[in-house]
Amino acid sequence: MNFIFKGRMWLAIEFALLFFGIPTWIFLDQDFIHPSIIILPVLVFIFILLRRNSDFKWSELIRWGVSRKMLYTNAILIVLAALLMLGYVFFFEPENLFNLPRTNIWLYLGLCLFYPVFSAFGQEIIYRTFLSRRYSVILPRGWQFVLASALTFSFMHIVFYNPLAMILTFTGGIYFAVNYRITRSVLFTSILHGIFGIMMFGAGLGQYFWLDMPL
Repeated sequence: MNFIFKGRMWLAIEFALLFFGIPTWIFLDQDFIHPSIIILPVLVFIFILLRRNSDFKWSELIRWGVSRKMLYTNAILIVLAALLMLGYVFFFEPENLFNLPRTNIWLYLGLCLFYPVFSAFGQEIIYRTFLSRRYSVILPRGWQFVLASALTFSFMHIVFYNPLAMILTFTGGIYFAVNYRITRSVLFTSILHGIFGIMMFGAGLGQYFWLDMPL
């Protein structure tokens, strides 16, 4: 029993350092080059932990298993989310409506191509697959996992220095975590994450997720 307690204690400390310590460090260091550059080294560290301490298989990263009902439901939610984003920007920030596509279409098209693969997929591995596997002892796969996934995903966006980014990503974090919990497909949640990112940058909310976005 004492051994189990110590194991859980060290896992909790590791969890706090990785998911709250690192974002806080970047937030306090305003000379940090760009928050995105830390995703790759963190992913390497995470894959080492997964391979050493679990029955993780690389095939999990391309597992699908998503029902038609899930696809239809999420398609409807995506359309509704797009309308909400456009409505928000149109009524509250009309000067930013379609700002990136209007001012730098090639950059936006490049983002549409690279963001889902090099950013969204990596974040989903960290905040869904790794979090659920590594910390299953302290975070069961029920509402505790969903809440922890959303909170850590949201807190990571503290590095963009605005509350809207954290509010949106907390909501998105719950959405992605619920989908992952149901499907166990990080590929599916990565696609959803990529679509939502493309919509936000297209609608005119990208400046909240990109420091000094070139417009």
